[in-house]
Amino acid sequence: MSYLITPEYYTPLLDLKQTELGIKQIKEFFQLNLSSELRLRRVTAPLFVLKGMGINDDLNGVERPVSFPIKDMGDAKAEVVHSLAKWKRMTLADYHIEPGYGIYTDMNAIRADEELGNLHSLYVDQWDWERVITPADRTIDFLKEIVNRIYAAMIRTEYMVYEMYPQIKPCLPEKLHFIHAEELRQLYPNLSPKEREHAITQKYGAVFIVGIGCELGDGKKHDGRAPDYDDYSTPGLNGLPGLNGDLLVWDTPLQRSIELSSMGIRVDKEALIRQLKASGEEQRLELYFHKRLMNDTLPLSIGGGIGQSRLCLFYLRKAHIGEIQASIWPEDMRKECLKHNIYLI
Repeated sequence: MSYLITPEYYTPLLDLKQTELGIKQIKEFFQLNLSSELRLRRVTAPLFVLKGMGINDDLNGVERPVSFPIKDMGDAKAEVVHSLAKWKRMTLADYHIEPGYGIYTDMNAIRADEELGNLHSLYVDQWDWERVITPADRTIDFLKEIVNRIYAAMIRTEYMVYEMYPQIKPCLPEKLHFIHAEELRQLYPNLSPKEREHAITQKYGAVFIVGIGCELGDGKKHDGRAPDYDDYSTPGLNGLPGLNGDLLVWDTPLQRSIELSSMGIRVDKEALIRQLKASGEEQRLELYFHKRLMNDTLPLSIGGGIGQSRLCLFYLRKAHIGEIQASIWPEDMRKECLKHNIYLI
């Protein structure tokens, strides 16, 4: 089911030509800053992988991957990637990347089960990155250091946009606010997880919520995470479980928080077994990726994804992701957008 927010009195600050130029500049500037902040080299990534290898990500475990038969391989099934979390970790091993260095890539995907709206499209484009770490780096302090480096690149990019288009005033706070999902639940016990995100992000402007995927005090999760990439069970912030999280910023046109990045320290062998057991997915240990992790042929790593279109939507003060990227939208959404000065590409 599609969902549309139509801001009152919305007028785009940039025309179509300025928008396209802005998108190009943001993407070039941000990825250059990201790669130098985290010491990442660019690599080429697949659009699809073979089914049944355990390489594709399950996200929340319910999304169906887009798949197709390969004629020249006896109709073996290929799946369009959901994300590249596991593929990147194998690539770190194959490229023999040293601790303290990593890779990034343009990840493009199709998510057919996405609920379409201002922030969600069938087409997903993000920078996926992964960096080799040491056992000593598997701490909440190291996670925070990496998150702050990414945020520093975001701050610089915002200023670059302001130099290009002075009508777009910077709004990101100097400091990013960190909070655990359990602390957030206790702060706003009567709100849903999504409402909590809006409340805390409106207060601070930019927030990193730690512990996405772990069970909270009320027996529920703040949000879902596949059990075999992020470590959401090792003690972290203030002794609470989780070495991962989501980075959110307050979006003025939409008057809500938007998630720009999801990332975390990846599971080691102990965390993998613990999380697969808790989610009843122990059979995954028979899959190719999981066997490599258990056999110590994959490095310890930290990684994540940063939404390209969402980042551009935020910086250019747009009201709909369809103003940034070309995709398919329900006809009634297109008509409603047009009524409110939202021009979908």
